[in-house]
Amino acid sequence: MLEISNLIKSYPGEKAKKSGSQGARVFAINNVNLQVQQGEMFTLLGPSGCGKTTTLRSIAGLEHPDSGHISVKGRTLFQAGKGARTVNVAANRRGLGMVFQSYAIWPHMSVFDNVAFPLQVKPRSERPGKADIEQRVHRVLEVMELRQYADRQATKLSGGQQQRLALARALVIEPELLLLDEPLSNLDAKLRESLRYELKRLQRELGITSIYVTHDQIEALSLSSNIAVMRAGEVVQLGRPRDIYENPTSKFVAEFIGSSNFIHGDVVNRTGDNYVVDTAAGQLHLASSAEVPTGREVSVSIRPETVDLTTQRPADLQNVLEGTVGTRAFLGDAVDHLVNVGNLEIRVRSLPNLSIEAGTKVFVKLPADKLALVPIG
Repeated sequence: MLEISNLIKSYPGEKAKKSGSQGARVFAINNVNLQVQQGEMFTLLGPSGCGKTTTLRSIAGLEHPDSGHISVKGRTLFQAGKGARTVNVAANRRGLGMVFQSYAIWPHMSVFDNVAFPLQVKPRSERPGKADIEQRVHRVLEVMELRQYADRQATKLSGGQQQRLALARALVIEPELLLLDEPLSNLDAKLRESLRYELKRLQRELGITSIYVTHDQIEALSLSSNIAVMRAGEVVQLGRPRDIYENPTSKFVAEFIGSSNFIHGDVVNRTGDNYVVDTAAGQLHLASSAEVPTGREVSVSIRPETVDLTTQRPADLQNVLEGTVGTRAFLGDAVDHLVNVGNLEIRVRSLPNLSIEAGTKVFVKLPADKLALVPIG
């Protein structure tokens, strides 16, 4: 549905700016390649400055990349580069819907007029009739549960209602692609969680292909069909939320999405996808599709909630480490234990009915199917 290939956007570096020379450039996005299927909620996830918003704005036509190709349903929206015919469709001609981080609501207009505005300013040849505009606006307000506020001044809505109004205005043009730039970040935590599920429900019911930009890992994991994790202008891992969470391919991804334990060691044996890693705490057995040769230094990663904690020595001693509880913290829906295993500190997140006092001797079992092999370097 959406195809992006070899997309590059750079800016002059600070030294080049000051001297006016064509010096080193800073890459906001560097050779980004993405494919988004019809009906997907596709998320660009990463820290500030990683290039996710620049990628979104390039799709929208609000940024002019240096080179690359962007197309929606086979229609080229942007193309530039050596030997390529330059194409750059204007933002208002791309037929895409966009919701910004700030709601960008017209303060002098009613709720109805805010939603009707994108239809009213279409070129005369494409503009729906007055009756059609009214029908479409009321339909989308009904979906957003805002129809009863149609005549209200837009600024007199609550924060959550204003966010739904911004979504309604983007949806009323029935876009082929909906672009969402951190649309929930200005809301309080409780409202953000509520609207997160509302947004997911709407996206599935309406079947709109969406690109969602966020730095919030929980939003990305709960909303997305697929996630592209970005860092320094590049896509460092692409996949389904569960795959990325359970099988990070780098330490950056493992640390950025959730929390992880890292145990350093060396690969001492490999048979197909089965690895044995020698660590300071003992040998760990796991399966991984990563291509790591014997003798290479690696990190073994495991999420705190997948570690088993017990005061009794398990019958199966594979991947079992012996240690002492250093401290514990009650989190309401869980208890975190920090277990000292030699010089290592293993975090274990368990149900609140398990709470073990500091100083207690314990055993931590690391299930082989929950361990991820993370190459170093």
